[in-house]
Amino acid sequence: MKRSPSASTLARARIDAHRQQSRVHAGALIISVFGDAVAPRGGRLWVGSLIRLLQPLGIDERLVRTAVSRLAKQAWLRIEPHGRRADYLLTEAGQRRFEEASRTIYAARPRAWDGRWRLLLLVRELDAKAREPLRRALAWQGFGQLGADCFVHPGADLDEALQALATEGLAEAPAQLLPLLAVDARHGLGRSDADLVRRAWNLDELAQAYAQFDAGYGPIARALQADGAAEPIAPEDAFLLRTLLIHDWRRLLLRDPELPDVLLPALWPGRAARELTRDLYRRLLEPSERHLDALLQLADGQALPAPHAASGQRFGGPSVAAQPASTV
Repeated sequence: MKRSPSASTLARARIDAHRQQSRVHAGALIISVFGDAVAPRGGRLWVGSLIRLLQPLGIDERLVRTAVSRLAKQAWLRIEPHGRRADYLLTEAGQRRFEEASRTIYAARPRAWDGRWRLLLLVRELDAKAREPLRRALAWQGFGQLGADCFVHPGADLDEALQALATEGLAEAPAQLLPLLAVDARHGLGRSDADLVRRAWNLDELAQAYAQFDAGYGPIARALQADGAAEPIAPEDAFLLRTLLIHDWRRLLLRDPELPDVLLPALWPGRAARELTRDLYRRLLEPSERHLDALLQLADGQALPAPHAASGQRFGGPSVAAQPASTV
């Protein structure tokens, strides 16, 4: 009987697949690393450590330095020199963004819906060319679209959504959009909630994205869960896989409006994807933290502090023993 690939082999294949991508979005990956690994240790890191962390993912020194400079201009990070070296720190605004995102990324379950729809109405005339970047940016925040001039979401913070548009280079967008709350879609918009969902979002496309996520990470999680898994994942590979997992999960959640269960299909794959992410993240946490302990430094040569206790409660706590294999 042919032996199934080990978790270590599957993890390395996933890491290698990322390295071979033709386009590398270094800035977005650095945001994931800071939010997941650096923020729990004080939110400050010597850029040399960041370069060493990301090099195995095919991101070289030039790409890292270019990306962190761009993130500093976008008010995510600030620079604090120490002689010939420098630390990069989360700004207060960057810290707030991470804290807000973390409540969704690491939640054990989706947030409960309060029954209100968040609307952004386009109140200025825009031609199709000017409208498209706005539509794309809001779609990446999970907003659906009703007609040409109305964007809808079940739970977004509208102030945060407008601020994110400005941060992404759409500085005029807040003045072009009117934020509103609709308490009851049947009265406020003239359609049932279920019909609104069908009109505003392509759930088939989102379900396909979740299926691709499972194809990339499900076999690794199941190999780790299998009895007699012979090869544990090495600490460096555990960190790299954890980074890619959270990066891809975060990108999925940006697209997912996290609709209430009553408005989703019975076997909605987003539920299983959250269980998969929770289980795999917990299993990778301890070896990846050992890698971070050994590698992370400040510009003055000191090691970073241990992660704060709250980070151990991500996805609802540390235990993984009782979690079944997840499939989408």
